[in-house]
Amino acid sequence: MIKKIIDLARIYKRKIKYKKISYSYSGIDLLIDYIFKDQPVGTYIDIGSQHPISNSNTYLLHKKGWSGVNIDLDIKNVELFNISRPKDINLNYAIADKDGDADLYFYHSSSPINTLSKNVSEYQKAKVKQVKKIRTYKLDTILDNINFQKKIDYMNIDVEGHEEKVLSGFNINKFKPSVISVEYLDLSLNKLKFKNNNIDNLINSNLYQYFKKNDYYFVNWIHGDLIFIHKYFRD
Repeated sequence: MIKKIIDLARIYKRKIKYKKISYSYSGIDLLIDYIFKDQPVGTYIDIGSQHPISNSNTYLLHKKGWSGVNIDLDIKNVELFNISRPKDINLNYAIADKDGDADLYFYHSSSPINTLSKNVSEYQKAKVKQVKKIRTYKLDTILDNINFQKKIDYMNIDVEGHEEKVLSGFNINKFKPSVISVEYLDLSLNKLKFKNNNIDNLINSNLYQYFKKNDYYFVNWIHGDLIFIHKYFRD
């Protein structure tokens, strides 16, 4: 009887000790947190940050002491960041490959599927409430405007199919983020579900080739999120 009680106590202790709490949609924040397990502080940049807690790939890092820059095209989302993460730099911009104008396929405020990509909008088949003309900026322009000079430890890009455009306006060789997670939407699939993922399509994609060309290694794929790590950050 005593042995059984001791064993149950050990099980309960393990249950508490190894409990994992994730805030991201896919659980990718647990992997990112593990990659940086020996780094109590650091800097992130989150493009298409959406919500400061729910479905956030950076909130787990923020909780343990990290800070950074959060950028979203929805002002309501940015206002939530200002409340929840007042020490971060929270910016209301649409990021693209140029400083100019673009069409925003708008469903509703705070919608995670608002997008600058017509192809993604058509693929989603959801009812677009409005097509808005909005101003876009290169990420380099924004970072110059805030005089950003820190080392980027982690960058997250989730902009509903506009990821390549974001990267086109970013000097990756200047900043060399150590770890990058990026949403990958394979519109050749019938449905965007992880059971349909096709590694051959990924390897042949412009996104994969871009990171390979810039000395990043593909290390993980969860649902629609890819993780790339720069060669200098690897052991």
